[in-house]
Amino acid sequence: MESALAPQVFELVARGGWVMGVLLLLSLAGVSIILVKLHQFTRLRIWSRAWLEDVLSSVRSGDATRALTVMSEVPGPIARVLTIALTERQRNDLSAEAVREEVQRAGDAEIGSLESNLRGLEVIGSLAPLLGLLGTVLGMIRAFMRLEEAGSRVDPSLLSGGIWEALLTTAVGIAVAVPAMAALAWFESQVDRVRRTMSDAVTRVLNAPTPEQSPKDEVEQTRLRPAGSPRAL
Repeated sequence: MESALAPQVFELVARGGWVMGVLLLLSLAGVSIILVKLHQFTRLRIWSRAWLEDVLSSVRSGDATRALTVMSEVPGPIARVLTIALTERQRNDLSAEAVREEVQRAGDAEIGSLESNLRGLEVIGSLAPLLGLLGTVLGMIRAFMRLEEAGSRVDPSLLSGGIWEALLTTAVGIAVAVPAMAALAWFESQVDRVRRTMSDAVTRVLNAPTPEQSPKDEVEQTRLRPAGSPRAL
């Protein structure tokens, strides 16, 4: 059955002309991008969140060493950015603003890596239907040119055959564009999820009190508290 189907496929491609060839190249490019991004997301384990609460709990308790140890075993972008945030905030030669700028730079780089090649899917999803429509217009032109050449000996099958051949490229263009746009929407939703989680986790890490700050803050609060007033909860 496969041997009988192959010639029909090649015949359809040949009838679609050069536009069909371009659409097939776009489909191969789209599939390649999807597979590459799936491999990247799986390798980075961007869906894993079980380790995050353990890290944040360690940061809140002042155990930065344990937090760094946990994150060293996680290959994802969130762990890398949090490692930079936790490491930089422990330095005494950097201001809070400098730390946030460094963390922002690292976060932008990680998100940029996740978004790489997604522009290609967007181009394929937008270009494929237009190419299919172009192929249809060119096919209709050829069909009517054949009708003109036939003169008074017009055969209805000549026109119908030319029309379905022309519409073939539109169908293929839409078939290429739909999975490309669907994959693009899904990948972008995953990147947005990583971005939101990263932003929330970085804020919680940078705002967590360090062991050096906690006693000082408690003394300051005690000094400013009026005599006889209850301790703040």
